[in-house]
Amino acid sequence: MKKLLLLLAFAASLVAETLTLSGSVISDNQKMITSRFMGFVTQVKVSEGEKVKRGQVLYTIDSREIDSGKRQAELSLQMYENQYNNVKTNLDRHRRLLEKDMVSRYEVENLELAAKNLENMIEIAKARLQEVKNQYRYLNVKAPNDGVVVAKNIKVGEMAMPGMPAIILSDLSDLKISAEIAEGNMPRIHHGKKVKIEIPALGIKEIGTISAIIPNSNPMTHTFKIKVSFKTKNKAVYPGMYATVSIN
Repeated sequence: MKKLLLLLAFAASLVAETLTLSGSVISDNQKMITSRFMGFVTQVKVSEGEKVKRGQVLYTIDSREIDSGKRQAELSLQMYENQYNNVKTNLDRHRRLLEKDMVSRYEVENLELAAKNLENMIEIAKARLQEVKNQYRYLNVKAPNDGVVVAKNIKVGEMAMPGMPAIILSDLSDLKISAEIAEGNMPRIHHGKKVKIEIPALGIKEIGTISAIIPNSNPMTHTFKIKVSFKTKNKAVYPGMYATVSIN
């Protein structure tokens, strides 16, 4: 009987040495998708909760602003080309006249300089026009990686603004468990420590690794946040699911 009590006491002490934390599944690669240019949204091709593939079009915006910039760039290029043609014609005529000593070398050199400057302006205008043309590819806003749409803050007819998140995309291939640990238990953890993780809703039990300890305590609860990386082939794991972390 005495031995049995001792065994029970020993087992209880082992249980007491296991610290279980409540947490949730998070995506460590969550992106806020925004457009590079301002424009009215013409199509929204995804909905919340939808899985998307890398390169898939999420939404499109109209091209009116880029069309305007393209027209201006084309007009500038045409203007410089016309000016260059006029100067070049005048330069050729002055060179012929110079051979007959009917104009000065100074006049010819000025025309040569003007032609050179216009050649440079034409190259700049061509580069600007090509830059504007390249902007058309950004009218189709695409997914940068595979993931799931967790938020959609844009509708057809609304104005897409650069820097304003239109869609939030979570990468399901880079999931972690986020939990908080009391500051008094901080000595029990370290980077790379193996822990047991469980996602009860799916019956998943795996070994995880503490991959991050956020050194910014919550002043209200006196806890620190930790992140635990884990591997699972279960495709039904989503950000927000309840999980536990057990630390021996």
